[in-house]
Amino acid sequence: MPKNTSKSSRGALSMFQLALPLVLEQFFRILVSSADTIMLSSYSDKAVAGVGLMAQYVFFLNLLFSMIATGTSIVLAQYIGAKKSKDDLNSIASASTVMILQLGIFMTFLVIFGLKFLLACYTLEDSVRTAAYEYFIIFGGIGAIFNALNILQSAILRCYGYTKQALYVTLTANVINVVGNALSLYGFFGLPILGVKGVAGASLVAAIVSCILLAIIIRQKSDICYNLKGWQKTPKHFYKLILKVGVPTASESLSYNVSQIAIMAMISTLGTAAMSAQVYTRTICQYVYIVAIGMGAACQIKAGYYVGAHQADIAYKKMFSYSLVATSVSIGMISLINIFSNPLISIFTTAPEISSIVTTLLRLSILVEFGRSLNLIWIGGLKGAGDIRFPVLYGMCSNWGIMVFLSWLLGLKLGWGVAGCWLGIGLDETTRGIVMIFRWLSKRWMTKSLIS
Repeated sequence: MPKNTSKSSRGALSMFQLALPLVLEQFFRILVSSADTIMLSSYSDKAVAGVGLMAQYVFFLNLLFSMIATGTSIVLAQYIGAKKSKDDLNSIASASTVMILQLGIFMTFLVIFGLKFLLACYTLEDSVRTAAYEYFIIFGGIGAIFNALNILQSAILRCYGYTKQALYVTLTANVINVVGNALSLYGFFGLPILGVKGVAGASLVAAIVSCILLAIIIRQKSDICYNLKGWQKTPKHFYKLILKVGVPTASESLSYNVSQIAIMAMISTLGTAAMSAQVYTRTICQYVYIVAIGMGAACQIKAGYYVGAHQADIAYKKMFSYSLVATSVSIGMISLINIFSNPLISIFTTAPEISSIVTTLLRLSILVEFGRSLNLIWIGGLKGAGDIRFPVLYGMCSNWGIMVFLSWLLGLKLGWGVAGCWLGIGLDETTRGIVMIFRWLSKRWMTKSLIS
């Protein structure tokens, strides 16, 4: 992409240009996450338990930071599409940076001074507690500011169409992380084995390098309006606008993930085999829905461009082709996985009982991935257009009223086991996706533009 791409050409960026780097970024994140777990497991199972416990809190921290980054992304995309002034675009970047820095600093102090109280709520072996403390203090506490800035800077880069650059930074950070893990755990070149502290330190270094690289790239792109000088004069309505969009979106993500935890708690009552089958199936399927995640994020940006440019009719038509491509790819991938399910499952387990359950869940995943692709694409389009409240409120009601309720009814009450829970997830994803299509067809989202 040319360095000085003008604002007027943003809407002309192809879906392929936007989506492919986003899909690849998701893929490498998942791949490196899997590598981290494997490497740490070779060091100590108790270290895996401690780090795994804190990983969910790292996720929730990032969810809080994404609240500001997502709000920034949606608002910025519409303002770019509307060809707003550089002052307005810069004000959005300034307001978001101030808020995310304040949140990052607050979370750093909260982690440092509150972690012992948090860990006191768990009954843990001393070695597991130590591993959890070391990892979260270093990466979750000290690293909070850098993780926050990374999420925000990546979102801003993507809004201006520089998704490749964000991908390159992610790849660089991942390499640093894996190499740092290896040096910390295996004692190469006579280096001391640092264990969990080294793993957390490697993640922290990767976050710092990523933060610096993103800042350099943003500074080099003359068309990106990101200058913090005079941030004190940023109009207050930009702060309010970002939070108006970001807070509901984060609430929906929080609701969805808590509902997933509730379903996992139900499955845990069905025995170890059921829990293992659930984990293995999700591990396999996450390589399928990265396509829908990447295209959904790209659809959000594209919809923002079109709506900001007063081209809602073009957005209306384009979304159907985007959805068709994403859904076709998702269905094709999950079907291929089902064809080769036996060798794939054997990578994780050879236990007949678990293998049988995973085989059943993968067949049900055709429904799950069909619905998930609809969901991610159409919700991305609605949010990009500024229609935030409806998908968020309906999504939260559907998570608990359909997904959790049906998981309990089919899985536990009617005795269908983990397959019943998986069917409940699939019915939620599919019905929610269909409802979002009807919302798009109603064109009510055309009245929700964030541009006054």
